[in-house]
Amino acid sequence: MQPTDPRIAVILPCYNEEAAIGTVVQDFRATLPQAEVYVYDNNSRDRTVEVARAAGAIVRREPLQGKGNVVRRMFADVDADIYVLCDGDVTYDVASAPAMIEKLLEEQLDMVVGCRVDHDAASYRKGHRLGNALFTGAVAQLFGNRFSDILSGYRVFSRRYVKSFPSLAHGFEIETELTVHALELRMPIAEVDTPYGARPEGSVSKLSTYRDGFKILHMILKLFKNERPLLFFSIIFLCLGLLSLGFGIPVIETYFKTGLVPRLPTALLSASIMLLGFLSLTCGLILDTVTHGRREIKRLAYLGVPAPAAGFPRTEAATSAHSLLNEANGLSPEVPLPIAAVATGHVER
Repeated sequence: MQPTDPRIAVILPCYNEEAAIGTVVQDFRATLPQAEVYVYDNNSRDRTVEVARAAGAIVRREPLQGKGNVVRRMFADVDADIYVLCDGDVTYDVASAPAMIEKLLEEQLDMVVGCRVDHDAASYRKGHRLGNALFTGAVAQLFGNRFSDILSGYRVFSRRYVKSFPSLAHGFEIETELTVHALELRMPIAEVDTPYGARPEGSVSKLSTYRDGFKILHMILKLFKNERPLLFFSIIFLCLGLLSLGFGIPVIETYFKTGLVPRLPTALLSASIMLLGFLSLTCGLILDTVTHGRREIKRLAYLGVPAPAAGFPRTEAATSAHSLLNEANGLSPEVPLPIAAVATGHVER
């Protein structure tokens, strides 16, 4: 029996994207004609809803403000085998979607991230570039070095990822949570280089460099505490222990020399800080056991959904993109081309 085509859903969170959303919807409908395109409006005050609907998208609303709230709603409501998450601002390369989907299906992955490659310095602000590098480095140190762009909003997911993702984020920190969830469950994942461009005239970024940067940092620290409690509280224990010794060593030296404790308040302070340190270490040990149980439950929920089937036939759009990539690299259209070649032979819009 021949396998059927996978159901593909393109999900686009939007807030005041009247200038761009029509183009994004039309590009996805042309590139992935078999996919359903969903636009989730997040209290837009312009004509985003009307433009998206006129372009052929299925439009729904999410009243809770924030990208994290919208993504949580989309993951809960939309039913598909493959999910393509993208921003509605024309900055991401829609033509890369078939290759990302093909990679996910052929290698039975759970998430493929579109790693941004900007050809225009104006398209990627220096503050955002620096912040992304710092946050990516922090996540690599704490949870594993498997991503080079943790804040990309262009991702392809399997059904079992989407339906096992316990989203808690409210705003732009959602990308960090998506990344750490995959790292913690050790899911099969990959990155594909994709062009990243500037917004069209009339479209304004909703991302605040400092406000949202602090929110992302807070999310990383929160996930560090929740997912690595023993390490988190051990660091606190180490800091408190060193502080306690700093206060206590002079008191101990005086005691051995004179047999007296002339600075009793300092001695009590040192002992109290050390006690707090051991309480912190005890919390880490207990919460580490709790976290292990939570991780097992999330893993079982993840395993309760079938993996993406490797036998799905290649879609017409993916086949077309595959041939174009081969031609760009001087190969025959029939020659198998690794998906990694997207990095050197992008299909431009």
